Amino acid sequence: MLEILKAIILGIVEGITEWLPISSTGHMILVDEFLHLNVEPEFKSMFLVVIQLGAILAVVLLFWKKLWPFGIQDKKLLIKKPIFTMWFKVVVSCVPAAIVGLLFDDKLEELFYNWQTVSVMLILVGICFIVIENINKKKTPKIHSIAEITYPVAFYIGLFQLIAAVFPGTSRSGATILGALLLGVSRTVAAEYTFFLAVPVMFGASALKLVKYGLDYSGMEIAILAVGMVVAFAVSVVIIKFLMNYIKKHDFKVFGWYRIVLGAVVIAYFAIRAAMA
Repeated sequence: MLEILKAIILGIVEGITEWLPISSTGHMILVDEFLHLNVEPEFKSMFLVVIQLGAILAVVLLFWKKLWPFGIQDKKLLIKKPIFTMWFKVVVSCVPAAIVGLLFDDKLEELFYNWQTVSVMLILVGICFIVIENINKKKTPKIHSIAEITYPVAFYIGLFQLIAAVFPGTSRSGATILGALLLGVSRTVAAEYTFFLAVPVMFGASALKLVKYGLDYSGMEIAILAVGMVVAFAVSVVIIKFLMNYIKKHDFKVFGWYRIVLGAVVIAYFAIRAAMA
């Protein structure tokens, strides 16, 4: 039961941090420093990625009409071309991270999945949010809908997402939102496109981890994974609705300040722990 409780806590953390631009992977790594799942290291590595499937299902539920390109009209199959076009742009955005993930996934995890990288990227990206939002105060967004996002812009957003794929603590949503803002995309559209972009990215990352791990699960491991995903799904529904309402009236600077404070706290904590060792 203790491990199930840990899975619930991790599901809550995932559901909150996946969509707010504060780094879900970074938070999961940091939480694991204090909340150790009593499982095999290989399962834990897989769990911390696959739990994101629960969060993704929340996007599918909330944005189904904008994501599903088929419909029925007068008893005939209707193909919604704008949605197909949107998915083509999403694929373009996914290419950089997909290539790097397939080729270097294990090596990147070995090199960068640690508190040092997380804390540094929390602070750096936090500063970027504050600076970019201050700059954007004097600018008017050029892109006000996903339909207006061109293929070159989609590719450039994908390059920003690549930064998050390499360095935990960056935040996938944070990197893509920052990139979109720099490219002249409005806050609302940047957040929505980030949600849509997460669908193939997380399904792909989860599938890669599942294939590498295999199908040899104990009953407890199945329970931990299922509970974590269900909790992440439920919390994500609430957080996505909150964020979309929040950014209609506010900018992202509060998340920038949060990232800076958290990064500093993490550095201080591990510095004190090392000094006391």
